[in-house]
Amino acid sequence: MIWILLFAALNAGILEEARDRQDSAALSAQIAKLSAAAAKPASDAKSNYDLAIARSFEAEVAMEKGDKKASAAAAEAGIEPARKAIAAQAGNAEYHRILGTLCGQIIPANVFAGLKYGRCAMDEVAKAIELNPKSPGNWLSRGVGNYYLPPSFGGGIDKAISDFDKALELNPKLADAHLWRGIALRKAGKNAEARKSLAKALELNPKRIWAKTQLEKTPAQ
Repeated sequence: MIWILLFAALNAGILEEARDRQDSAALSAQIAKLSAAAAKPASDAKSNYDLAIARSFEAEVAMEKGDKKASAAAAEAGIEPARKAIAAQAGNAEYHRILGTLCGQIIPANVFAGLKYGRCAMDEVAKAIELNPKSPGNWLSRGVGNYYLPPSFGGGIDKAISDFDKALELNPKLADAHLWRGIALRKAGKNAEARKSLAKALELNPKRIWAKTQLEKTPAQ
């Protein structure tokens, strides 16, 4: 059992490092391996979840590089394995979170996709929070969703910042929560405070290229 846990942690580390470096080639190589594992007749919920996570990271990197079409395609490819993971373990909050995240990642490439995937994004992340309200990742995902969701549809910058604050209350060292909080604060016109959050994100995760990019593009005032 301990070897399974160690392997899972190692795999997650490889994926996160590739995401942080915006290394699309490394992510593609991992996705090929994970796709083969998930395709096996005896594949389990974890195998499908790992593939869904890899696809979400792939979508994230494509969006960071400005390729919205590739980002949406990667996210859409991750939905089926995420649904399979949930079908096997419906009570797992993290599986619902990743499905909601993937649905949300499709929308920025095409606003009309919101009609198809918007409800999935909101409902699945809400389910994740219902199952595990103490997970900072769940609040982070809801915050990102609210960042992109217009106030007229129930989202908005203020709600996003509140969600990021909740994530940081649960885990002050969650680098991505500091990163997204900084991005949201900049959009709210609070550049000085945004730079502090972005600098903290980079301090906690110096390998994250996108955090460095966001800090550099944020005015001092």
